[in-house]
Amino acid sequence: MSEFLRDFARHFAALGADNLHQLDELYSRDVVFHDPLHQISGLANVRQYFSELYANVRELRFDFHAFDQTGDNSGYLRWTMSYRHPRLAGGGLIRVDGCSHLQWSDGKVYRHRDYFDAGNLLYEHLPLLGSAIRWLKRRLV
Repeated sequence: MSEFLRDFARHFAALGADNLHQLDELYSRDVVFHDPLHQISGLANVRQYFSELYANVRELRFDFHAFDQTGDNSGYLRWTMSYRHPRLAGGGLIRVDGCSHLQWSDGKVYRHRDYFDAGNLLYEHLPLLGSAIRWLKRRLV
């Protein structure tokens, strides 16, 4: 089991609006961060993204469940993200399961790709669009 993945997860889970300078310890300057909604290149842009993310939520927490190293310098983290946004789900707690594929070199991540259900993260919690997406999901199952 990868100590790198465990250390990364521990430091990532401790991030908040007041300590985003610690991203410098986790990511290389040329990092590429990708998720179902964004693709961001460069540490400064990733820091800006996280700054905006933390500014718009009341609470944000990551609980990491599994650490799977797949190569010398790559692996997956499985997690549950919990957050509250004042305009989503009536401000209630939203939980999203996902995983991150990380590639690293010299102790820093240079590629971070998140996989999660974007509907569960955002769209299902919007007033009008949410009910339509939930209806579609029920019909597809």
